[in-house]
Amino acid sequence: MKRRTDDAAERSTLGSFGRTAHTRDCKPMTLLPTQLNSRRENNFLIQMSAGGVGSLPMGHILRLLCPVALAVSLSPFTGTGARADDVVIAMPNWSSGQATAHILKVAIDKEFGVAADAIEMGTLIAFAGLDSGKVDIHPEVWLPNLDNLVKRYVTDAGTVVVSPVGVPAWQGICATRIAADTYGIKDISDLNDPQKTAALDTDGDGRGEMWIGAQTWSSTGIERVRANSYGYAKEMTLLEMPEDVGMAAVDAAQATDQPLVFACYAPHAVFELHDIVRLTEPPYDPAKWNIVLSSDDPAWLSKSSAPVGWDAARYHIAYAASLRTRHPEIAAFLERVAFEPDEAIAMSYALQVERRDPQEFAEEWVAQNAERVEAWARP
Repeated sequence: MKRRTDDAAERSTLGSFGRTAHTRDCKPMTLLPTQLNSRRENNFLIQMSAGGVGSLPMGHILRLLCPVALAVSLSPFTGTGARADDVVIAMPNWSSGQATAHILKVAIDKEFGVAADAIEMGTLIAFAGLDSGKVDIHPEVWLPNLDNLVKRYVTDAGTVVVSPVGVPAWQGICATRIAADTYGIKDISDLNDPQKTAALDTDGDGRGEMWIGAQTWSSTGIERVRANSYGYAKEMTLLEMPEDVGMAAVDAAQATDQPLVFACYAPHAVFELHDIVRLTEPPYDPAKWNIVLSSDDPAWLSKSSAPVGWDAARYHIAYAASLRTRHPEIAAFLERVAFEPDEAIAMSYALQVERRDPQEFAEEWVAQNAERVEAWARP
Protein backbone atom coordinates (compact mmCIF):
# COMPACT_ATOMS: atom_id res chain seq x y z
CA MET A 1 0.00 0.00 0.00
CA LYS A 2 0.79 3.39 -0.62
CA ARG A 3 2.41 6.17 -0.57
CA ARG A 4 2.88 8.88 1.67
CA THR A 5 4.74 14.74 9.10
CA ASP A 6 7.23 15.36 11.54
CA ASP A 7 10.24 17.10 9.98
CA ALA A 8 12.63 16.35 12.81
CA ALA A 9 11.71 12.68 12.87
CA GLU A 10 12.13 12.29 9.14
CA ARG A 11 15.50 13.95 9.14
CA SER A 12 16.62 11.54 11.85
CA THR A 13 16.20 7.78 11.66
CA LEU A 14 12.65 7.11 10.53
CA GLY A 15 12.02 9.42 7.62
CA SER A 16 8.58 9.73 9.22
CA PHE A 17 5.80 11.47 7.34
CA GLY A 18 3.10 10.83 9.87
CA ARG A 19 4.37 11.18 13.43
CA THR A 20 7.16 9.92 15.59
CA ALA A 21 7.02 6.25 16.47
CA HIS A 22 5.19 5.01 19.52
CA THR A 23 7.08 2.14 21.07
CA ARG A 24 3.84 0.34 21.77
CA ASP A 25 3.23 0.28 18.00
CA CYS A 26 6.61 -0.83 16.75
CA LYS A 27 9.47 -2.34 18.74
CA PRO A 28 12.94 -2.94 17.27
CA MET A 29 14.06 -6.54 17.02
CA THR A 30 16.80 -8.60 15.41
CA LEU A 31 14.75 -9.70 12.41
CA LEU A 32 16.50 -8.57 9.24
CA PRO A 33 14.53 -6.66 6.58
CA THR A 34 15.21 -9.43 4.06
CA GLN A 35 13.37 -11.85 6.32
CA LEU A 36 10.20 -9.84 5.77
CA ASN A 37 10.27 -10.47 2.02
CA SER A 38 7.92 -13.42 2.21
CA ARG A 39 4.39 -13.34 0.84
CA ARG A 40 1.81 -15.84 -0.32
CA GLU A 41 3.54 -19.26 -0.60
CA ASN A 42 6.66 -17.85 1.07
CA ASN A 43 4.70 -15.88 3.64
CA PHE A 44 6.59 -15.91 6.92
CA LEU A 45 3.37 -16.06 8.90
CA ILE A 46 1.76 -18.80 6.89
CA GLN A 47 4.95 -20.86 6.91
CA MET A 48 4.85 -20.73 10.69
CA SER A 49 1.11 -21.24 11.05
CA ALA A 50 1.54 -24.99 11.24
CA GLY A 51 3.62 -24.36 14.32
CA GLY A 52 0.93 -22.37 16.01
CA VAL A 53 1.26 -18.81 14.74
CA GLY A 54 -2.39 -18.97 13.75
CA SER A 55 -3.25 -18.94 17.43
CA LEU A 56 -1.12 -15.88 18.21
CA PRO A 57 -2.95 -12.57 18.68
CA MET A 58 -2.91 -10.47 15.51
CA GLY A 59 -1.56 -7.50 17.45
CA HIS A 60 1.29 -9.66 18.69
CA ILE A 61 2.00 -10.87 15.16
CA LEU A 62 2.14 -7.29 13.88
CA ARG A 63 4.49 -6.24 16.64
CA LEU A 64 6.59 -9.40 16.22
CA LEU A 65 7.23 -8.63 12.58
CA CYS A 66 7.89 -4.90 12.96
CA PRO A 67 11.31 -4.72 11.31
CA VAL A 68 14.64 -3.43 12.43
CA ALA A 69 14.14 -0.47 10.11
CA LEU A 70 13.68 1.62 13.23
CA ALA A 71 17.41 1.30 13.80
CA VAL A 72 18.50 1.74 10.19
CA SER A 73 19.58 5.14 8.93
CA LEU A 74 17.55 6.31 5.96
CA SER A 75 19.97 9.02 4.86
CA PRO A 76 19.20 9.12 1.13
CA PHE A 77 22.56 10.34 -0.10
CA THR A 78 24.91 8.05 1.87
CA GLY A 79 26.93 5.51 -0.07
CA THR A 80 24.89 5.73 -3.27
CA GLY A 81 27.82 6.31 -5.58
CA ALA A 82 25.77 8.96 -7.38
CA ARG A 83 27.75 11.33 -9.59
CA ALA A 84 26.96 15.01 -9.94
CA ASP A 85 25.63 14.46 -13.46
CA ASP A 86 23.37 11.54 -12.54
CA VAL A 87 19.60 11.82 -12.37
CA VAL A 88 18.48 11.04 -8.81
CA ILE A 89 15.09 9.37 -8.40
CA ALA A 90 13.46 9.40 -4.95
CA MET A 91 12.15 5.88 -4.42
CA PRO A 92 9.14 5.41 -2.10
CA ASN A 93 8.87 2.40 0.20
CA TRP A 94 5.76 0.93 -1.44
CA SER A 95 5.86 -1.57 -4.26
CA SER A 96 4.30 0.29 -7.20
CA GLY A 97 6.43 3.34 -6.41
CA GLN A 98 9.56 1.20 -6.32
CA ALA A 99 8.67 -0.42 -9.63
CA THR A 100 7.95 2.94 -11.28
CA ALA A 101 11.20 4.41 -9.94
CA HIS A 102 13.19 1.59 -11.53
CA ILE A 103 11.23 1.73 -14.79
CA LEU A 104 12.10 5.43 -15.05
CA LYS A 105 15.71 4.65 -14.17
CA VAL A 106 16.03 2.00 -16.90
CA ALA A 107 14.12 4.06 -19.48
CA ILE A 108 16.16 7.23 -18.91
CA ASP A 109 19.41 5.31 -19.30
CA LYS A 110 18.15 3.53 -22.42
CA GLU A 111 16.55 6.49 -24.19
CA PHE A 112 18.87 9.33 -23.18
CA GLY A 113 22.11 7.65 -22.16
CA VAL A 114 21.91 9.35 -18.75
CA ALA A 115 22.71 7.30 -15.66
CA ALA A 116 20.02 7.39 -12.99
CA ASP A 117 19.97 6.24 -9.38
CA ALA A 118 16.83 5.15 -7.52
CA ILE A 119 17.40 6.00 -3.86
CA GLU A 120 14.87 5.18 -1.14
CA MET A 121 13.90 8.20 0.94
CA GLY A 122 10.96 9.71 2.81
CA THR A 123 8.57 12.15 1.22
CA LEU A 124 9.70 15.26 3.07
CA ILE A 125 13.34 14.59 2.23
CA ALA A 126 12.35 13.93 -1.39
CA PHE A 127 10.49 17.23 -1.73
CA ALA A 128 13.29 19.13 -0.01
CA GLY A 129 15.66 17.50 -2.51
CA LEU A 130 13.44 18.40 -5.44
CA ASP A 131 13.33 21.96 -4.14
CA SER A 132 17.14 22.19 -3.89
CA GLY A 133 17.86 20.23 -7.06
CA LYS A 134 19.62 17.38 -5.24
CA VAL A 135 16.73 15.11 -6.22
CA ASP A 136 15.38 15.11 -9.77
CA ILE A 137 12.30 12.87 -9.80
CA HIS A 138 9.61 11.48 -7.47
CA PRO A 139 7.68 8.68 -9.24
CA GLU A 140 4.43 8.74 -7.21
CA VAL A 141 3.15 11.93 -5.64
CA TRP A 142 -0.24 11.08 -4.16
CA LEU A 143 -3.00 13.68 -4.14
CA PRO A 144 -4.83 14.90 -2.12
CA ASN A 145 -2.41 13.47 0.48
CA LEU A 146 0.39 15.83 -0.49
CA ASP A 147 -1.66 18.89 -1.46
CA ASN A 148 0.11 20.98 1.18
CA LEU A 149 3.56 20.11 -0.16
CA VAL A 150 2.42 20.66 -3.74
CA LYS A 151 1.17 24.11 -2.78
CA ARG A 152 4.45 24.91 -1.01
CA TYR A 153 6.88 23.72 -3.68
CA VAL A 154 4.89 23.69 -6.92
CA THR A 155 2.43 26.56 -6.63
CA ASP A 156 4.27 28.96 -4.34
CA ALA A 157 8.00 28.27 -4.82
CA GLY A 158 7.85 27.02 -8.41
CA THR A 159 10.81 24.69 -7.80
CA VAL A 160 8.89 21.46 -8.42
CA VAL A 161 6.74 20.42 -11.38
CA VAL A 162 3.94 17.85 -11.26
CA SER A 163 3.21 15.99 -14.47
CA PRO A 164 -0.32 16.58 -15.78
CA VAL A 165 -0.70 12.83 -16.35
CA GLY A 166 -2.01 10.96 -13.31
CA VAL A 167 -3.18 7.49 -12.31
CA PRO A 168 -6.68 7.33 -10.75
CA ALA A 169 -6.75 5.78 -7.28
CA TRP A 170 -8.76 5.60 -4.06
CA GLN A 171 -8.08 5.29 -0.34
CA GLY A 172 -10.12 4.11 2.62
CA ILE A 173 -10.59 1.44 5.27
CA CYS A 174 -11.05 -2.22 4.37
CA ALA A 175 -12.03 -5.43 6.12
CA THR A 176 -11.59 -9.10 5.43
CA ARG A 177 -14.74 -10.84 4.22
CA ILE A 178 -15.22 -12.65 7.53
CA ALA A 179 -15.03 -9.33 9.41
CA ALA A 180 -17.78 -7.93 7.20
CA ASP A 181 -20.08 -10.91 6.86
CA THR A 182 -19.67 -12.68 10.20
CA TYR A 183 -19.02 -9.76 12.52
CA GLY A 184 -20.99 -7.05 10.70
CA ILE A 185 -18.14 -4.59 10.18
CA LYS A 186 -19.28 -3.02 6.91
CA ASP A 187 -19.50 0.73 7.58
CA ILE A 188 -16.98 3.05 9.21
CA SER A 189 -19.50 3.63 12.05
CA ASP A 190 -19.23 -0.04 12.99
CA LEU A 191 -15.76 0.67 14.35
CA ASN A 192 -17.44 2.67 17.13
CA ASP A 193 -19.41 -0.38 18.25
CA PRO A 194 -17.50 -2.19 21.04
CA GLN A 195 -19.51 -5.37 20.48
CA LYS A 196 -18.24 -5.51 16.89
CA THR A 197 -14.67 -4.33 17.45
CA ALA A 198 -14.29 -6.90 20.23
CA ALA A 199 -13.72 -9.40 17.42
CA LEU A 200 -10.63 -7.42 16.42
CA ASP A 201 -9.13 -7.56 19.92
CA THR A 202 -6.62 -10.40 19.69
CA ASP A 203 -4.41 -9.63 22.68
CA GLY A 204 -7.06 -9.29 25.36
CA ASP A 205 -6.45 -5.63 26.17
CA GLY A 206 -10.04 -4.66 25.38
CA ARG A 207 -9.14 -2.81 22.17
CA GLY A 208 -9.15 -4.07 18.60
CA GLU A 209 -6.01 -3.63 16.51
CA MET A 210 -5.94 -1.85 13.16
CA TRP A 211 -3.04 -1.15 10.81
CA ILE A 212 -3.31 2.42 9.45
CA GLY A 213 -0.19 2.54 7.27
CA ALA A 214 3.57 2.92 7.32
CA GLN A 215 5.14 5.57 9.50
CA THR A 216 6.61 7.33 6.44
CA TRP A 217 3.29 7.72 4.58
CA SER A 218 1.38 10.99 4.55
CA SER A 219 -1.87 9.00 4.51
CA THR A 220 -1.01 7.44 7.88
CA GLY A 221 -1.23 10.72 9.76
CA ILE A 222 -4.46 11.49 7.95
CA GLU A 223 -5.90 8.10 8.93
CA ARG A 224 -5.09 8.93 12.56
CA VAL A 225 -6.99 12.20 12.14
CA ARG A 226 -9.93 10.34 10.61
CA ALA A 227 -9.93 7.81 13.45
CA ASN A 228 -10.13 10.67 15.95
CA SER A 229 -12.81 12.45 13.93
CA TYR A 230 -15.01 9.38 13.53
CA GLY A 231 -14.38 8.43 17.15
CA TYR A 232 -13.03 4.89 16.72
CA ALA A 233 -9.57 5.89 17.96
CA LYS A 234 -11.14 5.40 21.41
CA GLU A 235 -12.03 1.79 20.59
CA MET A 236 -9.03 0.71 18.48
CA THR A 237 -5.26 0.50 18.80
CA LEU A 238 -3.91 2.19 15.66
CA LEU A 239 -0.72 0.53 14.43
CA GLU A 240 1.86 2.21 12.17
CA MET A 241 4.22 -0.26 10.53
CA PRO A 242 5.84 -1.01 7.15
CA GLU A 243 3.51 -2.23 4.44
CA ASP A 244 5.09 -5.69 4.27
CA VAL A 245 4.11 -6.18 7.90
CA GLY A 246 0.57 -4.91 7.37
CA MET A 247 0.03 -7.09 4.31
CA ALA A 248 1.54 -10.13 6.03
CA ALA A 249 -1.10 -9.65 8.72
CA VAL A 250 -3.81 -9.62 6.04
CA ASP A 251 -2.37 -12.85 4.59
CA ALA A 252 -2.34 -14.46 8.04
CA ALA A 253 -5.89 -13.32 8.81
CA GLN A 254 -7.13 -14.82 5.56
CA ALA A 255 -5.23 -18.06 6.13
CA THR A 256 -6.59 -18.48 9.66
CA ASP A 257 -10.12 -17.06 9.17
CA GLN A 258 -9.58 -14.17 11.56
CA PRO A 259 -11.40 -10.84 11.16
CA LEU A 260 -9.17 -7.90 10.34
CA VAL A 261 -9.67 -4.21 9.52
CA PHE A 262 -6.92 -2.13 7.94
CA ALA A 263 -6.15 0.97 5.90
CA CYS A 264 -6.23 0.25 2.19
CA TYR A 265 -5.74 1.87 -1.18
CA ALA A 266 -6.02 0.97 -4.83
CA PRO A 267 -4.50 0.14 -7.23
CA HIS A 268 -3.03 -2.65 -5.09
CA ALA A 269 -2.34 -6.37 -5.38
CA VAL A 270 -4.19 -7.21 -2.15
CA PHE A 271 -7.47 -7.10 -4.07
CA GLU A 272 -6.13 -9.71 -6.48
CA LEU A 273 -5.04 -11.96 -3.63
CA HIS A 274 -7.98 -11.81 -1.23
CA ASP A 275 -11.69 -11.13 -0.93
CA ILE A 276 -11.53 -7.68 0.65
CA VAL A 277 -14.46 -5.38 1.53
CA ARG A 278 -14.15 -1.60 1.51
CA LEU A 279 -16.05 -0.03 4.39
CA THR A 280 -18.71 2.49 3.42
CA GLU A 281 -18.26 6.07 4.64
CA PRO A 282 -19.93 9.47 4.33
CA PRO A 283 -18.87 11.03 1.02
CA TYR A 284 -16.00 13.47 0.88
CA ASP A 285 -16.99 17.01 1.88
CA PRO A 286 -14.30 19.69 1.46
CA ALA A 287 -15.97 21.81 4.15
CA LYS A 288 -15.35 19.01 6.67
CA TRP A 289 -11.83 18.06 5.53
CA ASN A 290 -9.29 20.09 7.50
CA ILE A 291 -5.81 18.55 7.62
CA VAL A 292 -2.87 20.29 9.33
CA LEU A 293 0.62 18.89 8.71
CA SER A 294 2.72 17.96 11.72
CA SER A 295 5.57 19.87 10.08
CA ASP A 296 3.45 23.02 10.21
CA ASP A 297 2.04 22.77 13.72
CA PRO A 298 2.99 20.58 16.70
CA ALA A 299 -0.71 20.50 17.61
CA TRP A 300 -1.60 19.17 14.15
CA LEU A 301 -3.64 16.22 15.40
CA SER A 302 -5.94 18.23 17.66
CA LYS A 303 -6.35 20.96 15.04
CA SER A 304 -7.20 18.54 12.21
CA SER A 305 -10.58 17.06 11.43
CA ALA A 306 -11.85 14.75 8.68
CA PRO A 307 -15.08 12.89 9.58
CA VAL A 308 -15.72 11.98 5.92
CA GLY A 309 -14.35 9.72 3.23
CA TRP A 310 -11.27 10.56 1.19
CA ASP A 311 -11.57 12.71 -1.91
CA ALA A 312 -10.95 10.92 -5.20
CA ALA A 313 -7.23 10.19 -5.31
CA ARG A 314 -4.63 10.15 -8.05
CA TYR A 315 -0.88 10.09 -8.23
CA HIS A 316 1.59 11.80 -10.54
CA ILE A 317 5.26 11.95 -11.36
CA ALA A 318 6.94 15.07 -9.98
CA TYR A 319 10.32 16.46 -10.96
CA ALA A 320 12.64 19.33 -10.08
CA ALA A 321 12.00 22.44 -12.18
CA SER A 322 15.78 22.69 -12.67
CA LEU A 323 15.59 19.47 -14.73
CA ARG A 324 14.00 21.50 -17.53
CA THR A 325 17.31 23.35 -17.87
CA ARG A 326 19.75 20.52 -17.22
CA HIS A 327 17.88 17.77 -19.12
CA PRO A 328 14.91 19.30 -20.96
CA GLU A 329 14.39 16.13 -22.98
CA ILE A 330 13.98 14.08 -19.77
CA ALA A 331 11.58 16.65 -18.32
CA ALA A 332 9.45 16.41 -21.47
CA PHE A 333 9.62 12.61 -21.29
CA LEU A 334 8.33 12.61 -17.70
CA GLU A 335 5.27 14.62 -18.72
CA ARG A 336 4.33 11.92 -21.23
CA VAL A 337 4.83 8.84 -19.07
CA ALA A 338 1.44 7.25 -18.43
CA PHE A 339 0.49 4.10 -16.55
CA GLU A 340 -2.90 2.44 -16.15
CA PRO A 341 -4.31 1.24 -12.80
CA ASP A 342 -4.07 -2.39 -13.95
CA GLU A 343 -0.37 -1.88 -14.61
CA ALA A 344 0.12 -0.50 -11.11
CA ILE A 345 -1.58 -3.61 -9.72
CA ALA A 346 0.73 -5.82 -11.80
CA MET A 347 3.76 -3.89 -10.51
CA SER A 348 2.57 -4.30 -6.93
CA TYR A 349 1.93 -8.00 -7.44
CA ALA A 350 5.32 -8.60 -9.05
CA LEU A 351 7.32 -6.94 -6.30
CA GLN A 352 5.21 -7.68 -3.24
CA VAL A 353 3.85 -11.15 -4.00
CA GLU A 354 6.25 -12.69 -6.49
CA ARG A 355 9.20 -10.96 -4.79
CA ARG A 356 10.66 -9.83 -8.11
CA ASP A 357 13.82 -7.76 -8.00
CA PRO A 358 12.78 -4.17 -8.91
CA GLN A 359 15.69 -3.65 -11.30
CA GLU A 360 15.13 -6.93 -13.14
CA PHE A 361 11.39 -6.30 -13.30
CA ALA A 362 11.99 -2.81 -14.73
CA GLU A 363 14.42 -4.06 -17.35
CA GLU A 364 11.90 -6.67 -18.47
CA TRP A 365 9.03 -4.15 -18.44
CA VAL A 366 10.93 -1.60 -20.54
CA ALA A 367 11.96 -4.31 -23.03
CA GLN A 368 8.37 -5.52 -23.37
CA ASN A 369 7.07 -1.95 -23.80
CA ALA A 370 9.92 -0.63 -25.96
CA GLU A 371 7.75 1.14 -28.54
CA ARG A 372 5.65 2.78 -25.88
CA VAL A 373 8.69 3.98 -23.93
CA GLU A 374 10.24 5.35 -27.11
CA ALA A 375 7.03 7.24 -27.87
CA TRP A 376 7.26 8.86 -24.44
CA ALA A 377 10.85 9.85 -25.21
CA ARG A 378 10.44 10.89 -28.85
CA PRO A 379 6.77 11.56 -29.74
